[in-house]
Amino acid sequence: MIKGYIQIDSEVCKGCELCIEACPRDSLALSKSINHSGFRYVELKEDNCTGCTNCALVCPDAAIKVYRQAKPNKAV
Repeated sequence: MIKGYIQIDSEVCKGCELCIEACPRDSLALSKSINHSGFRYVELKEDNCTGCTNCALVCPDAAIKVYRQAKPNKAV
């Protein structure tokens, strides 16, 4: 399985929860903390991200960046 990881800009996130609904691996949740704007922001709750980019695509504030590990080459 391909491994991915995300970076969430907690100061930009408004906690709309669109990314939480879009994540097929149930990797995201609202934090108990708030950012400087007074919003609860999204954070990674499970380290099972595949890098599908669904969360970043639905984020209206572009607060999420998605990265994927390179696929290992198969031996011939």
